[in-house]
Amino acid sequence: MLAAVAVLRLFASAREAAGTGRATVPGSDVREVLETACARYGEQFAAVVARSKVWVNGEPASPNDPVRDDDEVAVLPPVSGG
Repeated sequence: MLAAVAVLRLFASAREAAGTGRATVPGSDVREVLETACARYGEQFAAVVARSKVWVNGEPASPNDPVRDDDEVAVLPPVSGG
């Protein structure tokens, strides 16, 4: 099975670590999309992803959830207040 190409949306510290707020990333499930993005954007980005919530098309997602072409995978880091 060929991997889908998802739209990765990054917010707050994830966007800062990656240097972009939006990218296309291949993967057949959420785990593959995030692993590919972590390889692309490096250790600082991977550390943010490790503590973030991930949603697909506006719904909470788990690592094994499948991804189809043009699905939106959003990385939502925790927000700290003061």
